[in-house]
Order: sequence, then C-alpha cells, then structure tokens
Amino acid sequence: MTGDADARWMGEACAEARRGLGRTAPNPAVGCVIVKSGRLVGKGYHRRAGAPHAEVEALASAGRRAAGATAYVTLEPCCHHGRTPPCTDALVAAGVTAVVVGCKDPNPEVAGKGLRRLRQAGLRAAVGVRKEECEDLIRGFRCWVTEARPWVHVKLAASLDARIAARGGASKWISSPASRKLVQAMRARSDAILVGVGTVLADDPRLTCRQARSRNPLRVVLDSRLRTPADARVVTGPGRCLLVCAKGAPAAARRRLEAAGAEVVEAAPHRRRGWQRLLAELGRREVLELLVEGGSEVATAAITADVVNAMTIFYNPRLIGSDGVPLVGPLGVTTPQGARRLRTVEWSASGPDLVWTGVFE
Repeated sequence: MTGDADARWMGEACAEARRGLGRTAPNPAVGCVIVKSGRLVGKGYHRRAGAPHAEVEALASAGRRAAGATAYVTLEPCCHHGRTPPCTDALVAAGVTAVVVGCKDPNPEVAGKGLRRLRQAGLRAAVGVRKEECEDLIRGFRCWVTEARPWVHVKLAASLDARIAARGGASKWISSPASRKLVQAMRARSDAILVGVGTVLADDPRLTCRQARSRNPLRVVLDSRLRTPADARVVTGPGRCLLVCAKGAPAAARRRLEAAGAEVVEAAPHRRRGWQRLLAELGRREVLELLVEGGSEVATAAITADVVNAMTIFYNPRLIGSDGVPLVGPLGVTTPQGARRLRTVEWSASGPDLVWTGVFE
C-alpha cells in the first residue's frame, strides 16, 4: 500500500466513525474498513456503548474476505475485556495480516498495548495515518479519560462587528439558515448543551437536535435562583434537563422544577471552582462533549474560568454597532500580550456567513 492509498482508506474509516458521533458515550466514535487487493470488502462503525466495536462490525461485513486483508481503523484496537471482547483478538482470529491505525488510544488500559498485541501476533501494525482527523473524532473521549470532564466547545453567532444581539437583546436571527443547519450538526455530536437562564427566559428554546436519527443531548441551564418556568420547553421537552443553581436557591422553585421532570444540582459557574464542579458532575454523567450555546455572559464566564477548549463563531455580514451586545464581556485583559490566544482550526463559508473555529492554546 502506498501512503496515498493508506490516507484514502483511512478517510473512509473516518467517514464511518462520523456516523457514530454523539451516540457512543462513554465510548469514542470509531470507524473501520477492511481492504483486500485494493478493494473495500468490509466496513463498520461503533454505534453505541455496549454494541460491537467498529472492528467487529467491519469484520462481520467482510466475512471470509478478511483473511489476508488490511484493516484501517481510526483508533487503536482495544486489547482488554470491557463490555465487549478485545478487538485485537477479533482481528487476529479473522486472519487480517496488517492493521493501519489513525491514532493511539488515550485510555491507559490500551495506550499502545493494542498495537503491541497485534505485532506480537505477527501482524504488521502502523499508526499515524490522518492522525489529526482521527484525534478530532475522539477529542471528547480523550478529555474525559484524561481529565474526567467533557471537552467544552463554545458556539456564538455574531455580526461582522462582533455583536451577538441588537440594543435591547434581540438576536433572532443573526446567522443564516445554512449556519443554523450546521448548529444542528454540532448538537448531534454533543452529549450536552448548556445555556444560561437568560436565554431560556428570552427565547424559550427547545435545545433539541432536529437532525434525522440523532438523539437529544442533555440540556443544561445555568440558573442560580431557579427562575426557569416549570413549563419551559427545556424542562418539558424530550430528553433530560439539568438545572444548575447556587446554594440557597428557593426550595419551592426546586420542588416545582423537579416535579416537572428536571434535575437540579448546586454549583456556582460564575466562578472557576464552580465550573470545575459542574464539569466534574457532567463527567460523572458520561458527557464527553459539551456545547455551550449561551450568550455573552455565559461564554465570558466559561472563558474566564479557563475551561473552554474551542470556540466556533458564525459571522454574518451585517453591522449592529457599538450599542449592541458584545461577543464577550470583560476578560480583565490589560495588554494585547495578556490576551487569551486561540489557534485557528479553519475558516469556511456557510451561506452568507463566515464560520471560524479555533482552539485555545
């Protein structure tokens, strides 16, 4: 196999893995294809926790044709018994002669041991093909297994002059229909969505995922005094709702909201320690990726608490002016050198909008 061929087939494996994004927690999304004599003979992806892993799905698809073939898998095959048997054993038993891996597994139970097991069994094993793409597929899983918290992604929509709402707070709709469709794809990948109570009171959002065959993420509302109405759509809609309040929030409001089906936990996310407690709680709930869709105040609090991994901003070509609501609030920066820096991941077009994504350095 040439390098170009390896990259091509790993691209096919990545496409398989993306089919499982947002559905596999607490497991990572993984894809696998089986290739023999330059032809695709089997493919599969991990569908949900407890279901067969991608390698097992692909081997079943290939059947006897797997013997003498090469397996391309986005993540290092597991070599331990969990909810399912080791994938390394399945690959060896199927007669696969080579395995090309996108990236190593950050899970200490695997972390290089899977590749070692394959080599000990006489298989050729390579790693690092389309590494960045494969690592992006497991960004939430990596954060969860190494830091016991979800990967945090802040999403904002703004005018060209960085205003997320007009004077008075009107914000529908700054971004284009094409961009709102992309947001649904972001929700489909996320295990939880977070907003502030101000968004709930102003817009009564559903915060559901309207992409076909996608599940609804956990809805998280920062509501220090539990002002969320019991009949708000985040509470009554499909799926689960978690309200995050401050210590001493009204007990009657808590009882009313819990009776309506919401869960309530205490934290103080306007402070760094409160954010850390909240993320630890979400980690215990097996949330791998958290999408923060709150407005300027929530985004500013998360950035100030230093818990944000990445940001995506949808810039629409209109001007609102300095009397509009700014993209973020005060961050306490006194010099340009002291500003929080992000590395640009990509720019893209979405209808009339420019979509920028960056990760914090």
